[in-house]
Amino acid sequence: MTDAAAASPSDDSAAAAPASPAADRVLRARVVDAPLSVADCSALVASRASGAVVTFEGVVRDHDDGRGVTALHYEAHPSATEVIREVALAVAEAHPAVAIAVEHRYGDLGIGDVALACAVASAHRAEAFAACSALVDEVKARTPIWKRQEFADGSDEWTASLG
Repeated sequence: MTDAAAASPSDDSAAAAPASPAADRVLRARVVDAPLSVADCSALVASRASGAVVTFEGVVRDHDDGRGVTALHYEAHPSATEVIREVALAVAEAHPAVAIAVEHRYGDLGIGDVALACAVASAHRAEAFAACSALVDEVKARTPIWKRQEFADGSDEWTASLG
């Protein structure tokens, strides 16, 4: 899946539906097979009007539910970028004073790799924190991504969505 193809609606759909008023405040929303950077997301949303830039970096940890984890593999549905963009737009509509950048990685990840990066900017910290929290929760709940964890004992486990 290319993020350019997945992130941009076709010309027909763009002409048929008016753009959301929040669309100009969602500066990045994509699912990619490449390393992520919360600093890049932060740089996208920061502006002279931003009094707060709140970031979140979901990092692959070495354990889950008492079991040692050695690696993760994420599979993304072809609609994943479209869905993560819908989530970001909904959060931007619910929080009209924020700018948003969010991305999720798919493919093979090791311990310490960033799986989810996002940044939310606002004039005030309360709005930025609230929107960032809502963004992470909704991305985890709605984006069609599946995770396979590889455990230290040689077993593995698939889970729906993000964990």
